Parts: sequence; C-alpha cells; structure tokens
Amino acid sequence: MRIRRPSAEMRRRLRAAGARLLALLIFIGVAAPASQRQIRQGEYLTQHVAMCVQCHTPRRSDGQLDMTRLFQGAPVPVPSPAFPNQQWAVNAPNIAGLTGFSDEDEIALLTTGQRLSGRSPSPPMPPFRLRREDAEAIVAYLRSIAASH
Repeated sequence: MRIRRPSAEMRRRLRAAGARLLALLIFIGVAAPASQRQIRQGEYLTQHVAMCVQCHTPRRSDGQLDMTRLFQGAPVPVPSPAFPNQQWAVNAPNIAGLTGFSDEDEIALLTTGQRLSGRSPSPPMPPFRLRREDAEAIVAYLRSIAASH
C-alpha cells in the first residue's frame, strides 16, 4: 500500500487550520508552558526591577517581607498623599497564581497600564509600559508560584 502525499490545496488547508488552532489556544490561555528561563526572568523582574514584591507581599512584625506568603496581597506600605479626591489603593491584591485574571488581561496591564476593560489600577500601582516579553515572563512567574506558596 502506497501512501499518497497530500495535495498542495490540502497542505494549505492544514496549515491554515493549524494556525487557527494555535491562535485559539493562545486566545484562551492554553499556550505552550513557560520555560524555566522565562520564569526566572519573571522572578527577577517582580523582585528587583518592577518591585511588585514590595506591595503585594505581606510583611512580618519586624517590617521585613514575609517570603512564606509571597505575592499573597498586603496593605500598601506607601501612605496616601494629602491631595483631595486622590484615589489610593489601601491593599495590594493577591497576585500569586493570578487567580481570576487571564494572561492577556495581565499582559495588557503590564504593557499599557490598563486592563483590557480600559480600567487602570489605583495608585500607587505604577502604569507600567513593559515590553511584551517582560510582561509574559512576569505572568509566567506569578502563575508558577500558585501551588508552591
């Protein structure tokens, strides 16, 4: 029995179907798993560049970060300025695992300063303008710590 090679039209259709499937998987957040390098980059960015750890991680009684509750939400350690009508976040949300947030929503927040809905977080959360690959690394890292902390 001889196996026939698919026609050019069939190969074109298969490539198009594959591209649509890949786009759908990315859209629903089922893209390829993050690499360890990407996760390490996200860890570095959240703890040493964007400094997310400073607001989103609770502190111990001595004022040091409680690394056993990494990114589990905390009172914002920066006092509100004395400006009338200034909205200021009182608590930084739990972002360990990014439960309830899609990858694309978080990437939009980190690259444009706004969620996909157009809403911006209250200060002191900075309106980040990160490169997409840095935002993806942060999302991969935060997703990776969900089960371990």
